[in-house]
Amino acid sequence: MSYPATIASLPSKEKSKEIWRTADAVCFDVDSTVIQDEGLDQLAAFCGKAQEVKKITEQAMKGAMGFREALHLRLNIIRPSLDKVQKFTKAHPPKLTRDVDQLVVALQERDVDIYLVSGGFRSLIAPVARALNIPLENIFANRLKFFFDGEYGGFDETQATSQSGGKAEVIRRLKKKNGYSQLVMIGDGATDLEACPPADAFIGFGGNIVRDAVRDKSSWFVTDFATLIDELNKED
Repeated sequence: MSYPATIASLPSKEKSKEIWRTADAVCFDVDSTVIQDEGLDQLAAFCGKAQEVKKITEQAMKGAMGFREALHLRLNIIRPSLDKVQKFTKAHPPKLTRDVDQLVVALQERDVDIYLVSGGFRSLIAPVARALNIPLENIFANRLKFFFDGEYGGFDETQATSQSGGKAEVIRRLKKKNGYSQLVMIGDGATDLEACPPADAFIGFGGNIVRDAVRDKSSWFVTDFATLIDELNKED
């Protein structure tokens, strides 16, 4: 989970705002961005493993270890069964970040394609997509694997988002496939920041938690989604 070598490649704040107003695609991180908490941490708490997993999550988000390494460590502690995951998603509907629903509507009204790009797990993110009317095929996230009896069987390591640099790879593929010219990445963590480039602009988000390294390296950092809605409504 590494940061870009420099921030020279990031567009300026004013240029980022211009790209934002004219974006044809937006990729949102999910945990601590679209939703208020970290989904895997919440699942860990549900499974009685909160403290052990939270510590690793914080180290990972600060860039202290590789993303896949952190994923292995956390899941080997939780070892969530299919039954546990299903019970968790039923008992814990997603807590959307304030105004994100209005932002998604505003973008959709402008015919902007919206994606959820996450190092979390698809089974935990699908309810978020449904709540925001984002097509499930626009989710790019990891997949849990289970044995025939429903016990935890690891995760799919072929998914781009299971490794460091995975979000950048997803964005690269989206741009190549769909020809986007102004794609924006929004997120709170190191893996979001490192996705620009190939994203044309990055907006650091601190509405749920402020990660100092991301805030300091972001040319445009916001703490609420209302700011982004207001910017969309400005004259170009």
